[in-house]
Amino acid sequence: MNYQELIKQTALADERFVVMTAENRAVIRDLPAILGPRFIDTGITEQNMIGMAAGLALRGRIPVCHALATFLIYRAYEFVRSDVGIGKLPVKLSSWIAGFLSDGNGPTHQAIEDVALMRTIPGMTVFCPADEQDMLAMLPEIWASPYPAYVRLNTRPGVIEHAPFKTGKAEIISEGEDVTLLVYGMLFEQAYKAKEILEEQGLKVGLINMRSLKPVDEDAILKVAANSKLLVTIEDHFLTGGLYSIMAEIFLKNRTTANVLPFALNERWFRPGLLSEVLTYEGFTGAQIAAKVSEKIKEDGVAQSKPSLMTAHN
Repeated sequence: MNYQELIKQTALADERFVVMTAENRAVIRDLPAILGPRFIDTGITEQNMIGMAAGLALRGRIPVCHALATFLIYRAYEFVRSDVGIGKLPVKLSSWIAGFLSDGNGPTHQAIEDVALMRTIPGMTVFCPADEQDMLAMLPEIWASPYPAYVRLNTRPGVIEHAPFKTGKAEIISEGEDVTLLVYGMLFEQAYKAKEILEEQGLKVGLINMRSLKPVDEDAILKVAANSKLLVTIEDHFLTGGLYSIMAEIFLKNRTTANVLPFALNERWFRPGLLSEVLTYEGFTGAQIAAKVSEKIKEDGVAQSKPSLMTAHN
């Protein structure tokens, strides 16, 4: 099963589904011949696609819209906010090459503010699967929801078998009293490698796949804040508005805090290159994450009991 097969089966089983694209057919190449008039390519007109999707949703359809993440979010933002968001219409936004997956592209094509922008829209839900298997497990529930949704598509192979998905719930891979890594999207693979390295050093390491960012699993975050000496957020996103900000909001709301080491882009875009080069240059490989975490733990001391809020490393 892959993304195209899943959406094909879904659309054939339910005539309400309409597949739309703004000339981005990377994962849906074979669908025009299968879906006929229920496949709509508007060309390079993301605003028009979202406006049309809103109209279709008002007539009982469930549009699944595909576009490059940077254009889907930024070029069409007003339409997503006003046409889809205000009416809380069940338009599903499938963004392609978000975050570091836009590896060879410069700032104009880097969607690293997408989580921040999408989660501010009332009623919008936000999801970032760790890999293709995680994505395929998540999409049926997301598509069946009556709410609008933003999904970072991710067709990369996985490193584990994922637990069943439930909206608003994190996937707890492991629990650890020394450090807990919280991650979403394609960086899950690097977080998993960091976990293995840190465990080889004798540390007790937790790992959480924050696959649902809105709604988010507040209980899981508060639990690890209380039970781990150090929390590490890992995201291919700006520091502002992403997981680090989400956690800060939760801590303030609940009058608590935590010792947090964030891996995020702080006030700058990433340097383009091959994905492996981007990860290395920006300091997001599993080995680099593990080294920074180990250094931080040594600085704090393993017996630290009173956490303090940290600032970005990058």
